[in-house]
Amino acid sequence: MNNYKITLLKGDGIGPEIVNQAVKVLDKAAEKFDFTVTYDEALLGGCAIDATGVPLPEETVAKCKASDSVLLGAVGGPKWDNQPGNNRPEAGLLGIRGALGLFANLRPSVIFGPLKSASPIKDDIIGDNMDIMIVRELTGGIYFGERGRKEVGGQPAAWDTEQYTVPEIERIARVAFDLAMKRDKRVTSVDKANVLESSRLWRETVIRVSRDYPEVTLNHMYVDNCAMQLVRNPKQFDVIVTSNIFGDILSDEASMIAGSIGMLASASLSGGKLGLYEPIHGSAPDIAGQNIANPLATILSVAMMLRYSLGQSEAAEAIEAAVSEVLKTNRTPDIYEEGMTKVTCEEMGDLVCAQL
Repeated sequence: MNNYKITLLKGDGIGPEIVNQAVKVLDKAAEKFDFTVTYDEALLGGCAIDATGVPLPEETVAKCKASDSVLLGAVGGPKWDNQPGNNRPEAGLLGIRGALGLFANLRPSVIFGPLKSASPIKDDIIGDNMDIMIVRELTGGIYFGERGRKEVGGQPAAWDTEQYTVPEIERIARVAFDLAMKRDKRVTSVDKANVLESSRLWRETVIRVSRDYPEVTLNHMYVDNCAMQLVRNPKQFDVIVTSNIFGDILSDEASMIAGSIGMLASASLSGGKLGLYEPIHGSAPDIAGQNIANPLATILSVAMMLRYSLGQSEAAEAIEAAVSEVLKTNRTPDIYEEGMTKVTCEEMGDLVCAQL
């Protein structure tokens, strides 16, 4: 029997609530598919600042490196807004990605049939099986570039640097092409090559990598056009590969096409087995502790963990099927519509477990 060691980073706001429900579902999947899971908790984000003074303690990095995978809730909140930039909760999130070498972020935007009515996009535009995989470069670009403040003409000014190296672009491009080979064999590379020199290097490198994948169709799109096309005709996309900042923005847009940001999971991968799995939504401190948060994105992140890090694809598919079935009649407040049964965060976790 396989045993997997998972580090839990519950984080801030609704993080502990949604992680607890995801753990409940993972335990049920382990029971059903004959494997075991042990857990170790560590601090990240605002809760780590409160306990240790820093958003990413060294102990957290060590625990994550010693595990088979990492499950993260969410970090941040107004309580820590006055922290300096390098000590905000979000700095802990960037730090753990860098410490674990998590350069590839996979963000699927999938429309669940029961949620089609929750999407602001018309049914005939979405279609019956919208399934987009956004591959976001995660440890380079403007979020990790040099930055600072200075005076220009006697006035305060600030600057941030967007920089990519060829190896950074090559490795994220290969992740995208490898995924496309298992899907519909189409990759859209998104950049701003008409303006940015870093995007010109991005495009040149992606084209060169594409020659190793002759079965995959590659096309290029400027980020502003891609933002428009996601709303106009999302069915045209299979795999989208793009930079850190563009991927951050586009994946949030894609989440609303799918009906709710509370539904979308993500995987951050290093190229090896170790991955960090988290919902793409924030910590929602305004609803923390009220038992009304939607845990499904975190539960679906567990499905991604089972598929990409733990080699339990059958269990992953079972969780996804259970979520789809439960959504036919049950909704948390963020995705509620008339005629459905409104359920709490905890009840939603129980329903998915029961369906499993």
